[in-house]
Amino acid sequence: MTTSNQSLVSQFIILGFPNLGGAEVLFFTLLSIIYIFTLSGNVLVISLICSHRHLHVPLYLFVVILSFLEIWYTGVTVPKMLMNLLNQKMISYVGCLLQIYFFHSLGITETYLLTAMAYDRYMAICNPLRYPSIMTNSCFFQLAACCWVVGFFGPLTQIILLSRLSFCHSNTIEHIFCDFTPLIKLACSDTSLNVTVGFAINSFLFFLAFVCIIMSYLNIMSAVLKIKTAEGRKKAFSTCGAHLTVVLLFFGSVGFMYVRLTNNSSVNYDRALDQDRVIAVLFTVVTPALNPIIYTLRNKDMRKAFMKIIILKSKSQMLKGDSSF
Repeated sequence: MTTSNQSLVSQFIILGFPNLGGAEVLFFTLLSIIYIFTLSGNVLVISLICSHRHLHVPLYLFVVILSFLEIWYTGVTVPKMLMNLLNQKMISYVGCLLQIYFFHSLGITETYLLTAMAYDRYMAICNPLRYPSIMTNSCFFQLAACCWVVGFFGPLTQIILLSRLSFCHSNTIEHIFCDFTPLIKLACSDTSLNVTVGFAINSFLFFLAFVCIIMSYLNIMSAVLKIKTAEGRKKAFSTCGAHLTVVLLFFGSVGFMYVRLTNNSSVNYDRALDQDRVIAVLFTVVTPALNPIIYTLRNKDMRKAFMKIIILKSKSQMLKGDSSF
C-alpha cells in the first residue's frame, strides 16, 4: 500500500521520437548541429559584448544574461533528447523532477528577463533624459536578481506537489522530456490539486509578464509616433526590434506549446502527441538557436562589433601569411 508521498516507480521511460521511421541518425545529427550552433552562437554574443566596453550598458548586459540563460536552458533538455535518440530512454525519478524544475525555473527567469528588457527599452525611449539616472548599474543588477529569484521560486510549489504523487502503473512518458502535464497523467493518485495550483501559478506568472511587456510597448509606440521625423522613428524602433522579435517567438511558442499539451484529447490522439513533440522541439531547440542570430543581425552595434572581430582576425591571418615567406 502506498501513501501520498511514496512512488513505486523509481525510473521513467521517455518515449521521445517513436515515429521517425529509421531516421534517428539523421535527426540526431541535425539536432546536434543545432545544439552546437546554439551554444557557440550564445558564447559568441557573450564574448562580443564582454570584449567591447562601449556595449557595457543595461541593454546589452541583459542580452548577456539572456544568452547565458539560453545555454543552460537548452542544456536541461537537448542532451537528454540526443541520448533518447541513441535508445538511452531511461531517466530516474529524481532526475525527472530535477529536469522539470530547472526547465521551468529557467523558462520563468527568461520570461521575466524579457519583461525587464521591455522596461529598459520603455525607459530609454519614453524617458531618455532621465534614463541614465534611473537605469543605473544598481537598478540593472536588482532587476536581473529579481528575475532569477522569481524564476527559481516559481515552480517550487508545483514540484513539491508533484513529488507527493504516487506512480504505480505505467512509467512511460509520452513526450520528448519530463514535464508537468505528461508526468501528472501517469499518476495513480488524485491530481486535481496539482492541476489547479499549476494552472493558477503559471497563468499568473505568464499573464503578469505579458501585460507588463504589452504596456511597455504600447507606451513605446505612443512615444515613437510622436517623433516628427521618419529617421527618428526608425532609430527609436531599431533599438527594440531585436527584443520584440525574441518576445514574439518566446511567448508565441510557450503559449502554443502549453495550449496543445492541455488539449491533446482530440480524436487522433497519436497525431496530437506528434504535434506536441514538434512544437516542443521548436520551443526548446529552434527558438534558442535563433536568438543569437536575431541579436547579432538586427542590432547595428552588435553587427559592428562582430565585423570588427572578423576584420581583426583577417588582418592577423594575413600578417601570419606574410611572415611565413
